[in-house]
Amino acid sequence: MKKLDVAVIGTGFWGKNHARIYTELDSTQLVAICDVNPERAKSIANKFGVKAYTDSRRMLKNEEVEAVSVCTRSTSLFKEAYSALKAEKHVLVEKPMSTNSKQASKLLQAAEEHHVCLTVGFLMRFIPGIQKIREDIETKKIGELVCATAKRVSFWPERIGDVGVVKDTAIHDIDIMRFVFNEDPIAVYAKTGSMRHRKFEDYSQIMMTYKDGKSAFIESNWLTPYKTRNLVVTGSKAIMKLDYITQEVWIEEASQNLQPRFPRQEPLKLELQHFTECVLKDKKPLVTGVDGLKALEIAEAALKSSTKSKAIKIG
Repeated sequence: MKKLDVAVIGTGFWGKNHARIYTELDSTQLVAICDVNPERAKSIANKFGVKAYTDSRRMLKNEEVEAVSVCTRSTSLFKEAYSALKAEKHVLVEKPMSTNSKQASKLLQAAEEHHVCLTVGFLMRFIPGIQKIREDIETKKIGELVCATAKRVSFWPERIGDVGVVKDTAIHDIDIMRFVFNEDPIAVYAKTGSMRHRKFEDYSQIMMTYKDGKSAFIESNWLTPYKTRNLVVTGSKAIMKLDYITQEVWIEEASQNLQPRFPRQEPLKLELQHFTECVLKDKKPLVTGVDGLKALEIAEAALKSSTKSKAIKIG
């Protein structure tokens, strides 16, 4: 079986996990890594027996590299992903994809022009419980969808330095709401602020409304002393709950409570496996560049809503 030759740009907190998984998959071969920190680049490269670069432009000239994961700081994602797409490499770019939606649109254009795959790192979609929730909504096993609530809170992660909680954390749940609702909201109202982080918002409450009256509420912060990651979906016949950390799912019906069992899996591995399969088999990814763009547009609308203290329509 043909293996996809891949490289990772940015091997810090998250990029090193991309590198590890690419060496574990049967369908990929890690051939290079790139990091602006020479010591880190050399350390990770030596660990996996691949070539190290500190300049991504040089690495992208390596014809052996067919695809890349871009795992840099948020403010560098666009530059690195755009260069890789222009070099005709298939790209998985970590969320939030770029600094703003205008840059995200340029990434979509570059991928289309150079006929390469572009996907965004919304790995929560690959958790089996999320797939189950979407399926039960579509088949109306929980009746008519009424609303959904997500909570993603924890203490401030020191790795964050160039983006606030909305684009770093809440954007995961913005994407999940788009995925399970299978539609975009028509308006967003949000409240954000900063208690401990001077430069960026460290808490947010986001409400999204839909054309037929459904609603979604997202709470995120870097203030809570313990980590909570959950999703509650309310239907007219049942309520479904997911704990992202344990991957456990509960279904509460009028006459019984159920807990379907799913083998615990590493979402990042499922995501990278899917990315590889899409490239090798020329398939449309579960998370497209358009999905990344739309999530970023909603995140921007949330920030604008908080600044203007009013709901922002999504066009």
